[in-house]
Amino acid sequence: MADLNQTPSSERVHITIFGRRNAGKSSLINALTNQSLAIVADVPGTTTDPVSKSMELLPIGPVVITDTAGIDDSGELGGMRVEKTLRALENTDIAILVIEAGTLPEKWEDDLVGKVKEREIPLLVCATKIDKAAQFDHIRKWAAEHSTLFIPVSSTARQGIEHLKLALGELSPKGGPDPQIIGDLISEGDIVVLVVPLDKAAPKGRLILPQVMTIRDALDYDAFAVTVREKVLRECLNGLGRDPRLVITDSQVFGQVDALTPKRIQMTSFSILLARYRGDLAALAAGAKAIDQLKIGDRVLISEGCTHHQQDDDIGRVQIPNWLQKEVGGKLEFGFSSGRDFPKDFDTYDLIVHCGGCMINKREMLYRQRVASEAGIAMTNYGVLLAKVNGILDRAMEPFAHLI
Repeated sequence: MADLNQTPSSERVHITIFGRRNAGKSSLINALTNQSLAIVADVPGTTTDPVSKSMELLPIGPVVITDTAGIDDSGELGGMRVEKTLRALENTDIAILVIEAGTLPEKWEDDLVGKVKEREIPLLVCATKIDKAAQFDHIRKWAAEHSTLFIPVSSTARQGIEHLKLALGELSPKGGPDPQIIGDLISEGDIVVLVVPLDKAAPKGRLILPQVMTIRDALDYDAFAVTVREKVLRECLNGLGRDPRLVITDSQVFGQVDALTPKRIQMTSFSILLARYRGDLAALAAGAKAIDQLKIGDRVLISEGCTHHQQDDDIGRVQIPNWLQKEVGGKLEFGFSSGRDFPKDFDTYDLIVHCGGCMINKREMLYRQRVASEAGIAMTNYGVLLAKVNGILDRAMEPFAHLI
């Protein structure tokens, strides 16, 4: 069994290293981590795709560090690699741009800085290989002109590496209240009932991430978390002695839990909680209204941020398509995507239904929502959709009425 204390990738600070081929990106990752995580060679283009590694990096803590292909790659395959490199910006919390000492910044660096600033990503510029070329004042000046932090380093001599780590700590996302799953919905002493069916998609002996996060939030805010299966929910509610502040359910038993939970008690789902935590819940709720405009033959994209073994009754591949086709009274055309890449043809669909997003970070989810909105494509998520098709969307959104 995996370490239950291990921080999921989606909750880590994502640091991505950009730069030209052979500028020292991979060597810098190895120096930062003090491990041989990335392949280092003098041949330009050794790194061909973004490669990520989860680890602990002081003074930040849990991070994902990503090595990317060169921003100056050329040719047909090179262009595809550059496209993947730039796509990594969409889930980057801190960007490091490396420029080899003695090299003049050119259009590649100017273009990357522009893209980073458009996304308001903290940026740090490193002059690398300073043990081989002492001239880097022009890079320092260029960084100052772009109002970015500058640090010269030598990965082989470990010069400047500790300074770089401290700078990354300063750039690490902070300020404002910590993100909460239910912390702003409950008070000390409240009871929260969590309805957790035994999900065949979850490994034996485990809870899925949103359930674990919700339990932890309840503990952090001194509330009582009562976890039950749907078949004993009525008995649980009758035996509590007072109404719970909130009932939170797995979306797949929304209808059953709605029927068993008195209307005076607020109710929502883990997927909706995660949709608020990761992205723009109000936009996802508005996107669910597009279900009413779906027609027979329309195209629906089911998109997941992870890959997992498909079950016979898989919610994304089976249950949601069946529910939507029942709603429209006929066949729809479905496309499916999973993992890190949002499909390029997303704009050919009439509706996008996304998973809860437990395996992608907030930047990535907001990026997916933004590009869908810009293309005029309605987008919702599993939990919001299931509340809609069960006729209880208003009730499921009630706990957030004062917040969105």
